[in-house]
Amino acid sequence: MTKETLKNTKKSGVKKASKNKAAATQNHLRIAEVRDDTAILKSGAIRAVIETTAINFNLKSEVEQESIIAGYQSFLNTLDFPIQIVIQSKKLDLDNYISKLRNLESKQENPLMKKQTNDYIDFIERLLDYVDIMDKKFYVVVPYEKLSVKPEGFATKILQRLHLKEKKSDFVIRLKHFNELKKDLSSRTETIEAGLKGCGLKTKRLNTQELIKLYYHCYNPDLAFLQPSENFADNITA
Repeated sequence: MTKETLKNTKKSGVKKASKNKAAATQNHLRIAEVRDDTAILKSGAIRAVIETTAINFNLKSEVEQESIIAGYQSFLNTLDFPIQIVIQSKKLDLDNYISKLRNLESKQENPLMKKQTNDYIDFIERLLDYVDIMDKKFYVVVPYEKLSVKPEGFATKILQRLHLKEKKSDFVIRLKHFNELKKDLSSRTETIEAGLKGCGLKTKRLNTQELIKLYYHCYNPDLAFLQPSENFADNITA
């Protein structure tokens, strides 16, 4: 066997191993597909995700606090289905922010403003040396599944993970009424958003691109931090 042949064989082996590793990782994910602003699970259930703001409750007056509590109580009483509240905390990347400040500093003609800008940059950089500035985001996961979809037992989940892959036709069969399911999910989502707005919060349902980005950050936090990109989901291949 020539060196060139051996080299090509090694490359082929590395590519095959990488592909098998990606496939093995996907087998452990509950998500089968993300489309139409909806996450589709392998069980046939679907999920919507609502991003919401936060309130500094301690800074509110007593009257405002009572109003928020009453609004939240009313919101909970309108629910006849389960929801999941998720708080995502991740290190804030300030490199771009500092770069913009340095660019402004270089264009600043006023000596005093130039010095103040430089002092502020130094303060931010020293602060980052001692602490990690965290960015917190708040989400509400809204579930929906048909009554015919049976909950997965422990044995079923183990058997599913032992399979190398699942046929795409299986998903099509389970989701042949996807538009109907999506309509019912949207109704639930609107109920959640109305209830949260009644508590003084702002809400936004994540679209397809934002859902992919959210799940990508959840499953690949280190890689997402080192390789940030606004349209990285377009480059993800199955």
